[in-house]
Amino acid sequence: MRTYLDFEKSVAEIEAKIEELAALAEASGADAITQGVELSRLKTKAENQLAAIYSKLEPWQKAQVARHPERPHFRDYVAALVTDFIELSGDRQYGEDAAILGGTGKFLGRPCVVLGHEKGRTTQERLKHNFGMARPEGYRKAVRLMDLADRFSLPVVSFVDSAGAYPGIGAEERGQGEAIARSTERCLTLGVPMVAVISGEGGSGGAIAIAAASTVLMLEHSYYSVISPEGAASILYRKKEGDAPRADRVKEVANSLKITAQDLLELGVIDAIIAEPTGGAHREPAAAVAAVGAAVAEALDALAPLSPAEVKQQRRERFLAIGRFEAAPAGA
Repeated sequence: MRTYLDFEKSVAEIEAKIEELAALAEASGADAITQGVELSRLKTKAENQLAAIYSKLEPWQKAQVARHPERPHFRDYVAALVTDFIELSGDRQYGEDAAILGGTGKFLGRPCVVLGHEKGRTTQERLKHNFGMARPEGYRKAVRLMDLADRFSLPVVSFVDSAGAYPGIGAEERGQGEAIARSTERCLTLGVPMVAVISGEGGSGGAIAIAAASTVLMLEHSYYSVISPEGAASILYRKKEGDAPRADRVKEVANSLKITAQDLLELGVIDAIIAEPTGGAHREPAAAVAAVGAAVAEALDALAPLSPAEVKQQRRERFLAIGRFEAAPAGA
């Protein structure tokens, strides 16, 4: 059964009528032509309504789409785009972390190291993968995978979909901040091309730890931010400890944070936006995955001619350019 977001209520009502009419027609054997015309009319109405809604989503609504449980996950991208995938586990220091998965394989025929956050779908899977919130060993595993890529001259493709790194006491005791910093540093020092895709949530240092890439791509309805809208609203507007911020405050903060792909492209934080099917990637996962595959392949092709030194220089210039501006001439 499809999961609808709050702002999709009008579409949900139309699609419920479509299902009801289809079931009634099948059960009663009503006139097929009449029923077909009515079904076609309702489907067109639903599609138009969906297109209208998604053409003017607000930042907070985009954050909700980015979190939709039916969006493609890391394993979906690997299954569709990577052949001969060999998963590698463990950080060789403490243990295995299932929130970040990775290994070697052929991305659309190109040998690569592929890694990314995995949230899981069922309750059991979500608990296993800790809802995509990695612990230190997850980031140390990412470093190990990137070391492997550098050693064997394999490009790296990463998929970012996490609300943030796990903030638990055990994670902090095992050096969460240091692990994130080391992973970010390894991204920046790679002598091979790295392409990162913000496929859902891109939350805080837990995201940038595997997204400090040569090219950063972002799905149309994903988000990428130093903090979640709820987290920022809680810090700025809560009245007392334990109080949740009002919904209108969360929306206000989401607008101010500039978390959308469109805002971040304008700011130079990302390099390109990958269009999603009408209604979001969760409505047509196969089409969304194919679009991501094509965009990543194009980015890798553009980076392939660069030498290791050129790859490092390109990445350095890319990040130094973020936030750079030219002062207005004197007297302007």
